[in-house]
Amino acid sequence: MTLPPSSTSAPLAGARAEIADRVITEMAGPGARLRDDQRTAVAALCEPEARVLVVQATGWGKSAVYWAATAVRRAEGAGPTLVVSPLLSLMRDQVAAAARAGLRAATLNSSNIDAWSQVEAALLSGELDVLLVSPERLANPGFGRRVLDGLTGHLGLVVIDEAHAVSDWGHDFRPDYRRVADLLRRLNPRTPVLATTATANQRVTDDVAGQLGEATLVLRGQLARASLELSVVDRLTPLQRYAWVVDHLPRLPGSGIVYALTVADASRLAAAVEAVHGSQVKVAAYTGQLDAADRERLEDALRSNELKALVATSALGMGYDKPDLGFVVHVGAPPSPVSYYQQVGRAGRAIEHAHAVLLPSDADKGVWDYFATATIPVPDQVQRVIAVLSGDESLSVAAVEAQSGVRRGRVELMLKQLAVDEVVERTENGWRSTGKPWQYDQQHYAGVVAVRRREADIMRAYTRGDRCLMELLQESLDDPHAAPCGRCSVCRGALPGQLAPAPSPETVRVVAEVLRGEVHHVEPRKMWPGGSFGSRGRIPAEEAAAEGRALVFADAPEWRETVATMFAHDAPGPPEVHDACVRLLTGWRSSWSRRPEVVVDLPAGGFPVLTASVADHVAAVGRLDRATVAVATVPADLRERGSAEEAAYWRDNLDVSPAASAVTGRAVLLVVDATSTMWPVTVAAALLRRSGAAAVLPLVLHRLP
Repeated sequence: MTLPPSSTSAPLAGARAEIADRVITEMAGPGARLRDDQRTAVAALCEPEARVLVVQATGWGKSAVYWAATAVRRAEGAGPTLVVSPLLSLMRDQVAAAARAGLRAATLNSSNIDAWSQVEAALLSGELDVLLVSPERLANPGFGRRVLDGLTGHLGLVVIDEAHAVSDWGHDFRPDYRRVADLLRRLNPRTPVLATTATANQRVTDDVAGQLGEATLVLRGQLARASLELSVVDRLTPLQRYAWVVDHLPRLPGSGIVYALTVADASRLAAAVEAVHGSQVKVAAYTGQLDAADRERLEDALRSNELKALVATSALGMGYDKPDLGFVVHVGAPPSPVSYYQQVGRAGRAIEHAHAVLLPSDADKGVWDYFATATIPVPDQVQRVIAVLSGDESLSVAAVEAQSGVRRGRVELMLKQLAVDEVVERTENGWRSTGKPWQYDQQHYAGVVAVRRREADIMRAYTRGDRCLMELLQESLDDPHAAPCGRCSVCRGALPGQLAPAPSPETVRVVAEVLRGEVHHVEPRKMWPGGSFGSRGRIPAEEAAAEGRALVFADAPEWRETVATMFAHDAPGPPEVHDACVRLLTGWRSSWSRRPEVVVDLPAGGFPVLTASVADHVAAVGRLDRATVAVATVPADLRERGSAEEAAYWRDNLDVSPAASAVTGRAVLLVVDATSTMWPVTVAAALLRRSGAAAVLPLVLHRLP
């Protein structure tokens, strides 16, 4: 515990203590009392200009601090509390917790747009004690104009939950969070501020405390979790990991969460469990792509034990509260031990024993490498974006992408980062430059990457079982109490009795069969990108591709070895791929509006021999004609270019004239080796349709994420 001299305050006593004790009793039951550090934090937050950072393990009771402090402040006539919270699931849990504490709380989020006016009116009239918003909502100009301006000078307390996201040294850095501290200072520097997190090492703690102010009171506790039994099940292939989960879900205690690294993994693993176990083991996929209502429904279903597990991405990471969660299984290792600790911390909060099992794979390295650099700005791209925004008008993200040639995901992240440095600003009509110059901080970003690579090294040590697993996690969080736990799979020298080191071979076979039988739809693009491509707007129906199919989608475990071999060098496709394409076409034909009459190959990924061999095979089996197009050598960096540049490349470098006579008036099956963006398919379809093709049905061998 760190107590800067300027941050000390009087002990919690008198009426303040009575109110705080009442809140904790209402939340946790008769006899419950605030811990010493909780009382210290509440006492500090009762004073103007207080800055408090609480770093404590999941389940310690950080929310009790801000509800008790809110109740005290409101009783003394202070304004409402503003809670900045990252996830909808976390907001919902906090609204319920506030109600238990006798406080009136509401949230403004994407799931209750119809109620915004009512909530905003209640807030400004003083009827609400607490408003919960996301950092993205806080940065929205319309929200600032309607709500924040009216609260200036009137907020009683500000809470920054999951505050590690404020720091770009942290595992879940969010630029919108970084702007919160600046915004608070502009609103009212005398308003007390509480920041909380369960996952911050010393560097992140120092960074967050520094942003809050030099007089920040830091309360940091022991982070070990005695209820968690950590295990690593190593040396499994991606397919075996799926099968391991299928085998073990019925054996694991209670209900839990199975984390996957990608949306595709979460959806497909859930499908595999359902295919094998049916209604006997109920699971559902939970990702950020679900709408708010579906996420809420699934969270409640797990909380009430209607589901055995949610198979989730990190969208279910922070804040989901189910005290009796019996297990957390990771299919693939997160890139940071801190993020891993945060996710396994969901389990075993109110029960004596819970499993936390990691199933690592050699495929994890690529994910770690991506996350190490994903948020690091590329100077050339930044300058292109700033140049586009240097005009008088505000531009949408889509317009910035089209004019800069930088892909949309990078543009969105970049704009938020530049907004932190006040180089650009968001208006109600889009984004614009402020005129402030931008400089690339090479030393800082090199340090961030180095830290992330060191964290990946810790995860390697964890997966190898070099030493106590809990001790490694504690050390990654700079916990001075780190010590061997005596109960993990390393300390015991074996897995717990109910966990096997490998799945049954029969389960592996069944899962592979189930996954290879899945249908992966390929939706055609509907809009041209504009920008350097020129055209912008809807693609005419007479030039659009039909809905297609993909044989392999993303990092499909059932195809991993085959894909690695197939794309190692350009060669004819293996027989299993040829046969699988024929089976795919057989199942697809019932939904064709017109049967293909000619097969055209398009080596968009740069594998002409592979693509031609598959096209030849399906043409021979289906007794279809064959035609080909001419493609220039595909640049290695094409995938990294913006949509407009990539679409323009295919328009200018794809010659369909060799196929013109063969496709006129006929339906075309377009065989494509690999694509992530679908621009080669979109442009090729338009060119073939202009050459007379009646329809173009894409068959993509590998649809990349």
